[in-house]
Amino acid sequence: MNPLLDNAPLPAFDRITAADVGPAIEELLAQAQTALETVADPAYPPQWDRMAAVLDVATERLGRAWGAVSHLNSVADSPELRAAYNASLPKVTEFWTRLGADERLYAKYKSMAEEQLDAEQRQARSNALRDFVLGGAELTGAARERFAAIQERQAELSQKFSENALDATDKFAYYASADEVRGIPADVLEAARAAAQAEHREGYRLTLKMPCYLPVMQFADSSALRETLYRAYATRASDQAPEPLRVHDNSALIQEILALRQEEAALLGFANFGELSLAPKMADSPDKVIAFLRDLAARARPYAEQDLADLRQFAREHLRLDDPQPWDLPYISEKLKEARYAYSEQEVKPYFPLPTVLAGLFKIVETLFDVVIRPDLAPVWHPGVQFYRIEERPDAAGDTTGGRLVGQFYLDPGARAGKRGGAWMDDVRSRWLRPDTRTLQTPVAHLVCNFAEGLVVDGVRKPALLTHDDVITLFHEFGHGLHHMLTQVNERQVSGISGVEWDAVELPSQFMENFCWEWNVLRHMTAHVDTGAPLPRPLYDKMLAARNFQSGMQTLRQIEFALFDMLLHTAHDPARDVMELLHAVRQEVAVVQPPAWSRTAHTFSHIFAGGYAAGYYSYKWAEVLSADAYAAFEESARPDGDPDPETGRKYKQAILEAGGSRPAMESFKAFRGREPQLDALLRHQGMATPADVQRKA
Repeated sequence: MNPLLDNAPLPAFDRITAADVGPAIEELLAQAQTALETVADPAYPPQWDRMAAVLDVATERLGRAWGAVSHLNSVADSPELRAAYNASLPKVTEFWTRLGADERLYAKYKSMAEEQLDAEQRQARSNALRDFVLGGAELTGAARERFAAIQERQAELSQKFSENALDATDKFAYYASADEVRGIPADVLEAARAAAQAEHREGYRLTLKMPCYLPVMQFADSSALRETLYRAYATRASDQAPEPLRVHDNSALIQEILALRQEEAALLGFANFGELSLAPKMADSPDKVIAFLRDLAARARPYAEQDLADLRQFAREHLRLDDPQPWDLPYISEKLKEARYAYSEQEVKPYFPLPTVLAGLFKIVETLFDVVIRPDLAPVWHPGVQFYRIEERPDAAGDTTGGRLVGQFYLDPGARAGKRGGAWMDDVRSRWLRPDTRTLQTPVAHLVCNFAEGLVVDGVRKPALLTHDDVITLFHEFGHGLHHMLTQVNERQVSGISGVEWDAVELPSQFMENFCWEWNVLRHMTAHVDTGAPLPRPLYDKMLAARNFQSGMQTLRQIEFALFDMLLHTAHDPARDVMELLHAVRQEVAVVQPPAWSRTAHTFSHIFAGGYAAGYYSYKWAEVLSADAYAAFEESARPDGDPDPETGRKYKQAILEAGGSRPAMESFKAFRGREPQLDALLRHQGMATPADVQRKA
């Protein structure tokens, strides 16, 4: 039996092949089309439960199967799977576009008796009516046909953009000599040496994957080596890449994507794509987003300028670098941090073996949110993937024999060829009181990272060692997972992260990052890989002192991305080179100007192959929300420093359990009792002025 047509609770990831994709998707599309025709019939009653029992059941089955294929395309890419995915992508896109614009279905939702819906259904219906309009349901004739064609072409272009970014990253390798790699940490060198030997090559195989690239930039003593990797990384998928890799140039794709987005917005009656993107978000208008970003940039700029001045002075006085280049800055920064705080990421790395970090993460989640996390079994796509279940704590459920299943998740932590870079959470299935069986479907999530694998010593693979930044990434993605899995909403359209405004969806993820800086949390998730000793308190104190190192420069870097994104979708002519706009934004915001040949936009997958187009500002806006939310835990902390479980329960109920069943601002106010304030973010990042501190007091 085709595993993609299997109705098992979890995907058969160990059995799905490229040959299964086409036949399964054809069958599921046919079933979904039949369901659509059934409920769209004039005689079919416009009743929520009856429509859901037919249409939602069919489309959910299609969505889960296509989600499994898309997931494998991201974590286990192969030529065969890529071809199968691309062959089905236009058909799937065409169906979803047509469904979202079906005027018969739109009329059914409009004619529903609102008084017969519960609160969750009313919110889901309100979202659906908005999405029908944004999906072109009110378009007619040629405009309707053109809108559908735009959706299909955009899906194709975004997929190609992602493929180019992955291929450009995977196909680069530099084989360095022993002289070139001085200063690079031993564990990185051992992995690079093993990679070269596996190809029967001499030296060290250096790549653009983060577990290799970042340590080279931070620690390699050779400026020439840093420049080589920096240039390769900054020119990926662009016209500036080495000739053999220019086949992956994303320049033309970017231009066409932007033109199509502008055309789509015009068809729907918006002045630009930025306005269209914000229609379902918290922010009122592009102008308000731009004002928010520029205000934050103005606050951060003095700190960023001081950060850069400190770097230049240190480089001149201690490293004999009078004119440091962009590829020198990570190296100088690491040396300055070591000199200023006697602290280095490499010093703490042995204290963060992945299994120990996971145990500490699970402990804080279990303590705050009345759950238990246990290992579980499921088919997986790679031996390094782990599977877990989350249960309600028995005493919380009033059941001493065993806790109720809340959700489950896959954890895929390791970087490898054929897996796209970065880290993300995605859903496998949502919590849903199924209308066909009246049984409760529990949520399942993917948590994906790209950490360096543990080294093989004497034939035994040691645990993966995480940097503290890796730990923060893990907590971040787990925050998304908690939002998806701890929901108590029964309508899948608004359960978990579904239906949450995009500029609020980062709140739970960035909120969890704060715990990575708490001693009472860290001491439970550190154990030296060789001795088992916990992180020493003096080393933690150094790490904490260095927390806001270069926070001004880091803030401006994120604002640069966000402002470029919003201006790109509001004030940019798609026919012009995007580099003109990026240069202008950098002149306005950045304190460090990269080389003219830098092409970071060409791998900006968040906005060209993800869901963040005219929405990248969400990261900074959600930082305001998350910092203010975490301030509630700081205010209620116990005398011993442990977080207050009652505050955790209140957060869980107001934010996590509510999911998308109400506007995000209502959920935030239910937790904090007021609207969010900027003060906590500035304080957390070491950029609070005396006036800010006085106002807080």
